[in-house]
Amino acid sequence: MHDELLTIGRFARLCRLSVKQLRHYDDLGLLAPVRVDAGSGYRYYAPGQARDALTIALLREMDLPLAVIGRALAAGPEHRAGILRAERDRLAERISRDRARMGMLERLAADGLPGHRVTLGREPERRLAVVRTVCTPAGIGAGVARCAGRLLPVLGRTGTAWEPPLWGLYPLDLEERTEIAVGAQLPQGDGVPGLEFEVLPGGLVAETVHTGPYEQLPLAYHALFAAVHERGLHPRAPVREAYLVGPAEAPPEGLTTRLVVLVQEQDVREQAVREREGAA
Repeated sequence: MHDELLTIGRFARLCRLSVKQLRHYDDLGLLAPVRVDAGSGYRYYAPGQARDALTIALLREMDLPLAVIGRALAAGPEHRAGILRAERDRLAERISRDRARMGMLERLAADGLPGHRVTLGREPERRLAVVRTVCTPAGIGAGVARCAGRLLPVLGRTGTAWEPPLWGLYPLDLEERTEIAVGAQLPQGDGVPGLEFEVLPGGLVAETVHTGPYEQLPLAYHALFAAVHERGLHPRAPVREAYLVGPAEAPPEGLTTRLVVLVQEQDVREQAVREREGAA
């Protein structure tokens, strides 16, 4: 049997891997040699292991994590297909994020840092019927679509009148698992079975308007929060997005989104006092 086995060096050349890689895969339990000489510690591999070794090399070339490769090798054909499809979906999501980043970099290269005009104004109290979900920051777009897909049919079935635009509600800090909501403003007194309500307090707000794909909204947020902090203001959750022109009305370049964040009015009064004292 020993004569039928391959030394680690010959096996590495056969599979177009390095000896170091094979040792690493052995240490991880991903591809163990058939035999290890007790005296010398030399590793020996069977020719039949070449398929697994080549599969590992192929999947690593596709940048799959070794832990995922290990599960795929250990799984049956049907389960293995599910593991690989899940990695395909994650890759597609990463490609989508990278394309969005490329679009933002192109816009920054062409126009410089965001030049969104940020203003202070008054916002009325709003009573919204909302649908909530929890998602990752990368999944916010899909989360908003799910919420709107649940909210609008309920409003339609019940014949509930609502005042456009739709609103998106977000925390100030996006964590790994973030609760978001999509809401529609209803007249006072109306109720809709199956939907919860949230009252957005009125008051002083900082706001800006973004025109372009939703993937480039971080540019507008950069300008909005830079202006808020430069003025010494303190934002209050939730951050609000009003979808003035949505995907059903325009291509991505024509989407129009109003970003609104409530700020503490005491901050503005204190800032005015500091400016007067500085000018005196």
